[in-house]
Amino acid sequence: MRAVVCRELGPPESLTVGELEPAPLNKNEVRIAVHACGVNFPDTLIIQGKYQFKPDLPFAPGSEVAGEIIEVGESVSNCKVGDRVMALTGWGGYAESVTIGAERVLPLPPGMDYVTAAGFPMTYGTSMHALVQRGRLQEGETLLVLGAAGGVGLAAVELGKALGARVIAAASSADKLAIAKEHGADEVINYQEENLKERVKELTDGKGADVIYDPVGGDAFDAAMRAINWKGRLLVVGFASGRIPELPVNLALLKGCEVVGVFWGSFVGREPEKNAENFKRLFGYYAQGKIKPHVCATYPLEDAPKALNDMLQRKAVGKIVITTGRD
Repeated sequence: MRAVVCRELGPPESLTVGELEPAPLNKNEVRIAVHACGVNFPDTLIIQGKYQFKPDLPFAPGSEVAGEIIEVGESVSNCKVGDRVMALTGWGGYAESVTIGAERVLPLPPGMDYVTAAGFPMTYGTSMHALVQRGRLQEGETLLVLGAAGGVGLAAVELGKALGARVIAAASSADKLAIAKEHGADEVINYQEENLKERVKELTDGKGADVIYDPVGGDAFDAAMRAINWKGRLLVVGFASGRIPELPVNLALLKGCEVVGVFWGSFVGREPEKNAENFKRLFGYYAQGKIKPHVCATYPLEDAPKALNDMLQRKAVGKIVITTGRD
């Protein structure tokens, strides 16, 4: 099968498009004809050997896909050949087909196309878990979202509104903030031009944000930690800035706040029932029009290095999706 192949660890430019042997189908697995695959920040790490998971070489990156089931293992009962599905793959998605455990497959909601579906599970699954299980976001609280125009950030903006919060979106440009506003942000902060801490304080009558969603890390984390409310929850989602911050723990003491790790991938395996409940709610929000996934660009398999570099350079607004040419 055609695939984007990582034969040696390195930057996106080291990837090639070529033939990769499909994995054998075990009794609890399904094979999916991939129509589209979402591009995510972990994809940029796994090809460099910098992610938690380190697959054997050669492999195809790509952690979420949408497509049609073309083969099922003998023990599979939750889906069948011909089903339109989205799936969490970990890696292997940048290819014409992928073989994964049937428990990682979700049916496409009515009316959702493959491109939209390919960018749905990781961003919305991560943000739902972060805000509900880890952040315990309550109606009427103030949510500050950093990196608010990225994939998980924009999902967090939408879900914050769906959960009844007042949402402050922070991003690095006016164009990105305009998109966040379109997706429900009540207030916006350009942290390239404004003092994040002072602006959050101004917008909250000096109290600070109740929940802070941080996929950025670095300087943004440092400022946000000083803009948190008493008993606030700062959600550590990722480090897109490239710098893993260090926490002055005296701030946690003085503010009576929590710094909470968010590792959705582990949550899926450890608490599958709660994850299933989250997606039931997410599909309900989608049907009601409360969340509207935003895909800013699609690329063919051959342009996967460009797609990944766009992610590294933080050019993505919402999601980037790779297509296989099946549609």
